[in-house]
Amino acid sequence: MNGPPVDSSAIGRAARLLHDGKLVAFPTETVYGLGADADNVPAVRAIFAAKGRPTDHPVIVHVSGLAAASGWAGTLSPVARKLAERFWPGALTLVVPRGPRAHDALTGAQPSVGLRCPSHPWAQALLKALCQQCGDPSRAIAAPSANRFGHISPTRAEHVRADLREKPHGPVDLILDGGSCEFGIESTIIDLTTQVPRLLRPGSIAREAIERALGRAVDAPAFDDPSTPRAPGGLARHYAPRKPLELVEASRLAARVHELGANRVAVLAPAPPLPTVAHWWTAPPAPERYAHHLYEFLHRMDASSAERLVVQRPPREPQWAALNDRLERAAAAFSGTYDDAD
Repeated sequence: MNGPPVDSSAIGRAARLLHDGKLVAFPTETVYGLGADADNVPAVRAIFAAKGRPTDHPVIVHVSGLAAASGWAGTLSPVARKLAERFWPGALTLVVPRGPRAHDALTGAQPSVGLRCPSHPWAQALLKALCQQCGDPSRAIAAPSANRFGHISPTRAEHVRADLREKPHGPVDLILDGGSCEFGIESTIIDLTTQVPRLLRPGSIAREAIERALGRAVDAPAFDDPSTPRAPGGLARHYAPRKPLELVEASRLAARVHELGANRVAVLAPAPPLPTVAHWWTAPPAPERYAHHLYEFLHRMDASSAERLVVQRPPREPQWAALNDRLERAAAAFSGTYDDAD
């Protein structure tokens, strides 16, 4: 993982702030998180206030490992343990029955809790320092993405500063700068509260990899299935820029840009630039590189002088599922594809 070496002094200060009930933004391998001591109910509620996040939306509890996860879960099934042993530390969130320590502010008053062990060295160092500060090896950090609710997720410290900002100008007590996030999109979320595992959110760990690890199929419930737990990033409209964004098939790209007025448009697509387009970003051909840069592209497009944003839809293949998911939700705010609001 590329990035600056862990700053032990900054980590120590961040751990003390978390222990004191403050908010710290920190890097993970997926996106930057807005963290609070998971045991501190007022601090967790402060996350929701800072983001403008509905209080019935659960947040992911970040733990240092499988042993620490056991302190937050009501039970960890053999399936949960198998996935944790295979993919932790890493970009996989497991939704499991909650234990007594997992309070309503974390879970959105649901009977389940989402647990993840991040692999980013800064996140691991912060968890270790907080556990030492508290004298508790199961201490954890509650952390959704460090951005306003529904906005583009942050993959650099400057994205957090631009959207949330540090005190005294914003609600964040400290932003740890650990460089650019490796994967660039949020974790895969698997629901293990039913007999058949269910994919609640695609991510860099593909559904097929999870199925291989388990030796069984994983369900993908419909968006509006009322039986699934609420999960981060589950709303139809999410990850959205401030400017209108459209997701366009490759065969329609040139015509749609012409219809909108090429000099008014910023485009993200893999082909050579169209003439007279105001701004062009070249989409990488591999899904891993595209995911790494996706939110960076969207931040730059949103900050450009263009009035409209157009993204060529990635291929409709399994390895592109997470990217299509994020782009569909980012475009839904302007496309009319979905009706519900953030």
